[in-house]
Amino acid sequence: QVQLVESGGGSVQAGGSLRLSCVSTGTMIRINAMGWYRQAPGKQRELVAMLSSIGTPNYGDSVKGRFTISGDSAKGTVDLQMNKLKPEDTGVYYCHIPRPDGDYWGQGTQVTVSS
Repeated sequence: QVQLVESGGGSVQAGGSLRLSCVSTGTMIRINAMGWYRQAPGKQRELVAMLSSIGTPNYGDSVKGRFTISGDSAKGTVDLQMNKLKPEDTGVYYCHIPRPDGDYWGQGTQVTVSS
C-alpha cells in the first residue's frame, strides 16, 4: 500500500513564504511524476506543480515565477517552496502521483494566506 505523507503548510500573511514536503511510503512503485494540486473552497482542484522522474518541472500558470518544486520524484520525495504568497493561493494542497492503474493522493494540508 502506498501512502503520501505531507508536511508543512499553515498560515502566513500575503508576501510571505511557506514550504511543503511530501514523501511516498509503503510499497515501492514506479513513479514517472510527482507533485502538488490544490483546491480552494467552491473551486475545482487545479495543478500547482509537478516534477517528472527526470527532473523536469511543470507549473500552473498562476504560480509560475513564485513557486519552485524540487526533489527526486523517482524516489518518491518532493518539496514545494512557495514565495510571494497571495490570498488567492489559499486552499488545501494535495500531494499527487499519477498512475495509469490509479492515482495516489495525500490527505491534504491547509495553506491560508491573509491579506
